[in-house]
Amino acid sequence: MKKFILNLRLFWEGALLSYIALFHWLRPAQYLATMIWGPLASMLFFVFLGTYATGSDSASFYVIGNALQTIALSGIFGVTMSIGGDRWSGTLPYLFGAPANRFMMFTGRALMHLLNGVLGAIIGLTWGVLLFGLDLGRANPLALTLIILVATFSTSGMGLLMGCLSLITRNVMFVNNTVFFLLLVFSGANIELSRMPAWGQAISQVLPLTRSIASARRVIAGGSLSSVVPLLLVEFMIGMSYLLAGYLLFRWFEFQAKRRDTLEAM
Repeated sequence: MKKFILNLRLFWEGALLSYIALFHWLRPAQYLATMIWGPLASMLFFVFLGTYATGSDSASFYVIGNALQTIALSGIFGVTMSIGGDRWSGTLPYLFGAPANRFMMFTGRALMHLLNGVLGAIIGLTWGVLLFGLDLGRANPLALTLIILVATFSTSGMGLLMGCLSLITRNVMFVNNTVFFLLLVFSGANIELSRMPAWGQAISQVLPLTRSIASARRVIAGGSLSSVVPLLLVEFMIGMSYLLAGYLLFRWFEFQAKRRDTLEAM
C-alpha cells in the first residue's frame, strides 16, 4: 500500500512539475491564443470551406470534427514537448538516473495535457453552439463526456510515442506537424471517410480521433451511449497501443543511453 501511494504521488507530482516547467514562460495571452483563438480560426476556415465546397447549409459536420480535432493540439504537441523538454533542458540524465517507477514518470507527462484536451474540446463545442447553432439538446451528456475522455487518451498515447522520437531527433516538430495534418485529413474531421480511397480509409483506422469523431456526431444526433461503446473500445485500445509502444521505446532509449554513455545527448 505504501509503495502504491508513493507511485501515485510520483505520478501526480511528475505530471504537475513537468507541466509547470514546460509552460512557466507562457503568458495568459499566449495560452488563450493556443487554446481559444487558434482553434476558432481553424474551425471557421474548415466550416466555411466545407459548406461552400459541398453546398451544404449544415455546418455541424465540420464543427464537431474540428472541436474534437482541437484535442490533438494538447495530445500531440503538448505531450511531445513534455517528454522532449527533459532532453532540451538537460534534465534527462536525472530522469534516467532516478530510482523511480518509470511507467509512472512516463505516463504522468500526459496527465495535464489530457485535461487541456478536454478543455479544448469543450471550448470547440461551445464555439459551435454560439457561432453555428450546433444543437446539443439531443446529446447524452454522459456519452459525450466519455467520448471526449477517450479521444484525449488516444491522442495523448500517440503524443507519448512522438515524445520518444524527440529524444533521438532534433526536428520532432516536423513529425508532429505531419501527424497533426494526417489527423485533419484522415480522421474524418473534415472529409467523410466514405469518400476517401481505400488506402485513405486504411490509414484512418489506425489513427486516434477517427472513431471518437464518428461517435460524437452520432451522439449529438441523438444516438445512445450503447451505440458508440464498440467504437470507443477500439479507440481506447488504439490509444493504449500507442502508449505501450512509446513506453517500450522510452525504456529502450534509456538502456541504449546508459550502455553507450550518451545521457547528455541521445
